[in-house]
Amino acid sequence: MGRRADPRRPRIAGVAADVNDARAIDAARTWLAAGHGVAIATVIETWGSAPQAAGAHLVIRDDGLFEGSVSGGCVEGDVIVAAQDVIARGGWERLDYGVADARAWEVGLACGGRIAVFVQAVAEGAFPPALLDALVQARDGGATLTLATDLATGVTREGDTGAFIRVYSPNLRLAIIGAVHIAQTLVPMAALIGFDATVIDPRGAFAAGPRFDAAVDERWPDEALAEWKPNAASAVVALTHDPKLDDVALAAALRSDAFYIAALGSRKNHAGRLERLRAQGFDGAALARIHGPAGLAIGARGPAEIALSVAAQMVAAWRVRAPA
Repeated sequence: MGRRADPRRPRIAGVAADVNDARAIDAARTWLAAGHGVAIATVIETWGSAPQAAGAHLVIRDDGLFEGSVSGGCVEGDVIVAAQDVIARGGWERLDYGVADARAWEVGLACGGRIAVFVQAVAEGAFPPALLDALVQARDGGATLTLATDLATGVTREGDTGAFIRVYSPNLRLAIIGAVHIAQTLVPMAALIGFDATVIDPRGAFAAGPRFDAAVDERWPDEALAEWKPNAASAVVALTHDPKLDDVALAAALRSDAFYIAALGSRKNHAGRLERLRAQGFDGAALARIHGPAGLAIGARGPAEIALSVAAQMVAAWRVRAPA
């Protein structure tokens, strides 16, 4: 059922992609619910200076509307045409583009590199629609989901056995307790490394004004976190030095599956913090989850360097927990 398939290509052992194609997946679900035919195109192999990494998605609607990218614009037009054909007949198709191929110049991949794109109808027997729901459920629950595609049959299933393996990471989130100077640097830094940050501070003077390019929640931390619901892809960092704010936030975080919990302050202040939390019933194993003082020991000085140390420690904690 596939065109331009090349059986001489080596099988792919597996690809773990950090790219989160949430918008593409959400668009595919919306279009399906509206009655449209949909195809999903995935970069399955790259060589040289390919513009997108393996695992990148492009979803295409039956009328040509699309979301996502497989080449940064180089071959999207050709992929969209092929996808509309796949939607019409069902099944799948493999597309190979390379600088040695005259067709690469025709479709725009003249800058170097080669890519292979696997196009599947979002339908039973190819990419089952239920997998889109599973991806969203895992993403929203902070879980990782692995899908395997058999490149000979064109069928994708949950699991880690197949010619092409795609690991989907959940949405990474960060709750910052305290609208302080460190938070002003940590918010954009978190965005750059893929975290959606929320600042929580009930002190009106701190939260007022356009100081943050992020959501600012002016409720008390326990109330805000009860709605925010920290999950296994969430980090909570307390920066206020005020036990009335930090302690309640840390307690809420400890009752969750948050992968990173940290609090600013000296070692002496942290020891006092642990005693207060122990009095609330948290045992040693729970308290050991708190990184205190927050951040890697890089000799940080000033808000920007402290924010850097916190961001680095947060990434390290995620990489220990998440798949490689």
